[in-house]
Amino acid sequence: MRLLRYLQHWLTGAGRPIRVVDFVPESHPVRQWADTLPWTALVAAVDRNFAQRFPTPTARGRAPVATRVLLALELLKHELHCSDEQICSQLRTDLAVMYACGIEQVHINRDQPHFVLPELLTQFRTRLDEALLQELLAIQAAAAIDEGAVSPAHLVVDTFPSEQGSQRVNDAATLYKAKKKSSRSSRRLRTSVRPKARS
Repeated sequence: MRLLRYLQHWLTGAGRPIRVVDFVPESHPVRQWADTLPWTALVAAVDRNFAQRFPTPTARGRAPVATRVLLALELLKHELHCSDEQICSQLRTDLAVMYACGIEQVHINRDQPHFVLPELLTQFRTRLDEALLQELLAIQAAAAIDEGAVSPAHLVVDTFPSEQGSQRVNDAATLYKAKKKSSRSSRRLRTSVRPKARS
């Protein structure tokens, strides 16, 4: 009977809410990714930018989805290589995605197909301009340097932790291969352009 009490909200949409942090282990890659980002500064930058560019004329209608949720979904969508529909569906079913979105407790309404509609995520993405994206990247880089996670001399951003031995291509691997290829081609160029000896 005790288990039924804890699962009651999944079965009937009622009961005590679940604390998301209790179900996402600290070793989970999505949790590790979420814990590295300075969410407060990122959300403040987005809110400030949107307030200047898109002032809200009225407070009527449904309450807006939190900026943290939309920003986390947009970033996760690219990290996990999902479509809008897939990431919005994962928000409903995946506790790690809920954790990354800053959702602390879950109380499911089974009749509601989405927490966030894919169309809303698309609208949010269209509002992210190049200046805002550069500001968000600068905030992330500054936070990583402050924590000592990276050296300011050689800053290469790879936003998603991967297991050692993974075949996933990241910016550091691409940069290494490009430098290696460049040095090989410059050596070939030097040997083919040697001056001929005069007779």
